[in-house]
Amino acid sequence: MRRSFLLFSLLLCSALGIMSQVRYPYQDPNLSPDERAADLVSRLTLEQKASLMVNSSAAIPEWGIRRYDWWSEALHGYARSGLATVFPQSIGMAASFDDELVEQVFTATSDEGRAKHTLYEQSGGSGQYQGLTVWTPNINIFRDPRWGRGQETYGEDPYLTAMMGLAVVRGLQGPEDSKYDKLHACAKHYAVHSGPEYKRHAFNAEDISLRDLKETYLYAFERLVREGHVKEVMCAYNAFEGDPCCGSNTLLVQILRNQWGYDDVVVSDCGAIDDFYSKSYENHRTHPDGASATADAVINGTDLNCGGTYRRIPEAVERGLLTEEQVNKSLFRLLRARFQLGEMDPDSLVEWTKIPSSVIACEAHDALALRMAHETIVLLQNKRHTLPLDATSYSSSRRLAVIGPNAADTVAHWGNYNGTPRHTYSVLEGIQSKLSNPDAIYYHKVSGLVEDAAITDEELLAALEGITDVIYVGGISPQLEGEEMRVDYEGFKGGDRTSIELPAIQRHTLQVLRKAGKHVVYVNLSGSAIALEPETKSCDAIVQGWYGGQNGGLAIADVLFGEYNPAGRLPVTFYKSDAQLPDYEDYNMSAGHTYRYTKEHPLFPFGHGLSYSTFKYGSALWGGTKKSFSLSIGMLSIRFSKKHVVAQEQVKNGVTLTIPVKNRSHRDGEEVVQLYVTKLGEKEGPCYALRGFKRVEVPAHSKVEVPFTLTDKELCVFDNNAGGLACTPGTYRIYYGPSSDKRKLRHVDVKVEK
Repeated sequence: MRRSFLLFSLLLCSALGIMSQVRYPYQDPNLSPDERAADLVSRLTLEQKASLMVNSSAAIPEWGIRRYDWWSEALHGYARSGLATVFPQSIGMAASFDDELVEQVFTATSDEGRAKHTLYEQSGGSGQYQGLTVWTPNINIFRDPRWGRGQETYGEDPYLTAMMGLAVVRGLQGPEDSKYDKLHACAKHYAVHSGPEYKRHAFNAEDISLRDLKETYLYAFERLVREGHVKEVMCAYNAFEGDPCCGSNTLLVQILRNQWGYDDVVVSDCGAIDDFYSKSYENHRTHPDGASATADAVINGTDLNCGGTYRRIPEAVERGLLTEEQVNKSLFRLLRARFQLGEMDPDSLVEWTKIPSSVIACEAHDALALRMAHETIVLLQNKRHTLPLDATSYSSSRRLAVIGPNAADTVAHWGNYNGTPRHTYSVLEGIQSKLSNPDAIYYHKVSGLVEDAAITDEELLAALEGITDVIYVGGISPQLEGEEMRVDYEGFKGGDRTSIELPAIQRHTLQVLRKAGKHVVYVNLSGSAIALEPETKSCDAIVQGWYGGQNGGLAIADVLFGEYNPAGRLPVTFYKSDAQLPDYEDYNMSAGHTYRYTKEHPLFPFGHGLSYSTFKYGSALWGGTKKSFSLSIGMLSIRFSKKHVVAQEQVKNGVTLTIPVKNRSHRDGEEVVQLYVTKLGEKEGPCYALRGFKRVEVPAHSKVEVPFTLTDKELCVFDNNAGGLACTPGTYRIYYGPSSDKRKLRHVDVKVEK
């Protein structure tokens, strides 16, 4: 009792001490962030306001405003800020099809971000890459595998991207009922942005149909704004219909703020407002100078300039291009965000400052990084059950070869926009950890990723004399694909690729190994799809490892030796060759982009992934109402609500579809059950679209029933009259199965009536 009284007394004294320092309303933590921001805005000069509207915001000591840099990164772990847990790259996390685990990853990321920010503040203040506003997730649609930044996204499907993006926002921002936000997430790059990197400062995405805009390019953004309440949106470098995105009235005012009701911060991509007018390189050049560019961006709702152009705000106001009232509107949103984060208040009031520094790169987060890395791995091919390998069968007398340009590389696993881990497992190190005898492994790099053979074919085969099993670790790396890079190798341009084929030198080595009669397991590291048709013939097994983070190499080794049963699924289509790709610069989905629109038969379809277990799908059951009856159609026994007719109101409230899945093998495994929806009779639009997925554990020789609740968010297609997605009367076909390959899908139909 006495201890409780003392604690209460200390808290009371602390609160009284804080209140004694309150001279103005904005200093009162009992007022709302809106009230505090409005009061502070009213006290600042125009020059002070301008200094607060750039990412490196100035300190204003007379008003107690600390220096703050808005630019921090957390793409797959708190990034560019020293020691941190490095989780798998975003595209790999998308391959997990596990949004619940993704939320755990970003809860851990926000723990580390908060702890690091507190340390920085205690050491004299935080700067760039040390703040609470993290510019992630990247929810652009990976519409073409040549885009170098596609690795930062959650793949080519709008629904998968939205579900993963919502999980990221939940993990970063924390519970909505907290007094202070944990961090602020940022949905980027808004909008219609996915390459080419080498033209991004001047590229104009034009003639985009309303259907493509709403159904593909804006789908995830709308859901993160309306449902996720994401606190920041970043406008893109490119132009949309002739206007730079950061000055687009259509995107920022009419759609984002008016239609979706967004009232939080819009930040420009870095240097994007310079692209309005700068003549230093190829860009939009839609404005004569920085003051006019600043005015248009602020008027259209870009609140924060990553860069320095907004320092011309006073000039723009003086010239009559901008009013101070318009400036106040943007500054209000920025200051409100800082109050929401508790950045303006003492640490003693903010619960998130109590997160200890011991969480940074801790053992629990290391274990989480390994679990996430496991779930990202996709087994693409496994002829004659080549995998898993038996670790006990290798010794100094029966050796295993581990070769290839990515075998011993650790940095490749980091992806881009990364932190610095305590330790990173290469694939070679992961494999070494599985074999008791270090002499059981022969290693050689063989070549670089795209050139520089380090050994001749004859020398390699001589070294492999007596070795039957070869693990070749190749692919590409973040040094070849990424954001606006200077890469001049054949097949690569400006961070993008001009060819998705496996680099010729690697393809040649694999063919040499096949001709020599070796059993080849090919491990591919990449942040995007690689055309591997020749490799399906030269290799016995193919494993897609992405950029797996600090434990990527260990996770791959666990899969190779059967300590983990893979269940990852492709979040992008793996095409057979370059010949299957449409025009890279054509943003119209009907040109054949992604599984939703392609007319080609890909090598490995969206959603594809093998397991060491064997699964069988049973009859699907509809439910959701008390009145229902059964109807047998072929092998399916389907329970339809209201005699297979569902009212729109019922769909809005949710109907259920239950799918039985049986594991027919002797090994426990996981299966990713996928739902795809199309409306029968539709003449335009996608063939079908993902509208549900669940990653489930299925014990050996057991059956689980996987329920899905379908609402009008799932049973919807683009409707011209609605000007967006809607569940309108008609018959919807729901495909279900292990991938988007129609040959492996079963289906049920449901008719929706008014």
